[in-house]
Amino acid sequence: MPLTDTAARNARPREKAYRLTDEKGMYLEVHPSGSKYWRLKYRFAGREKRLALGVYPDVSLKAVRDKRDAARKLLSAETPVDPAVVRKAQKAGLHDRAANSFEVVAREWFEKHSQKWVAGHAGKIISRLERDVFPWIGSRPVAEITPSELLGVLLRIENRSALDTAHRAHQNCGQIFRYAIATQRADRNPAADLRGALPPARETHYASIK
Repeated sequence: MPLTDTAARNARPREKAYRLTDEKGMYLEVHPSGSKYWRLKYRFAGREKRLALGVYPDVSLKAVRDKRDAARKLLSAETPVDPAVVRKAQKAGLHDRAANSFEVVAREWFEKHSQKWVAGHAGKIISRLERDVFPWIGSRPVAEITPSELLGVLLRIENRSALDTAHRAHQNCGQIFRYAIATQRADRNPAADLRGALPPARETHYASIK
C-alpha cells in the first residue's frame, strides 16, 4: 500500500533503522535518532542503486513523489540517464555559479589591485560595492549579468541624488567585468553597453592658483 502522510508523521524511532515503503521503489528510512530520509531504490546498468530525495518533513510526501517521478522519467527515457549522475552535475553547476558570482569576482579583483592604491581610495571602492552593488547583483553569475540589470543598479544610486557615485560604480563594474573576461569567467562587459546611459556628472570648478 502507498505510504500516507499520517504514517510518515507518526513513524517512531526504533533501536535499528527501518523503512516505510511507498510505491515505485521509494521509501522512508527512519533512523534511531528520529531523522527520516526519503530514498529511491532503482537499477541502472544492471546495478541496484539508491538516490537521496530529501528529509521528512522538510520534503513532503507529495513533493518527494514528484522528485521520484522525475527520476524515473530519466531512467525510462529512450537513452536512459542515471538520476544520481544528473544530481551530481546539478550540484556542481550550483557550486560553479556561486564560485563565479559577481561578488566573488569583484572581491578577487579588489584584492589583486587594492595593494597598489592609497588606503582611503581602496576603502571607498569596496564600501561603494558593498553598499550599492553587491546587494543587487552580487550573487548573480558574473557571466549572466545583463546591461539592463546593471543599469538598474546605477539608476538606484542616481535616484538618491548621488550621480557622481553612480558614475564611479559604473567605472568599477566595468573594471570588474574586464577582469572576469581576462580570467575566462565572462565573455562580455555589459558596463561598456551603458556608455552615455547616465547623465554627465556635474563638473566641479576650482579657483585657479595664481
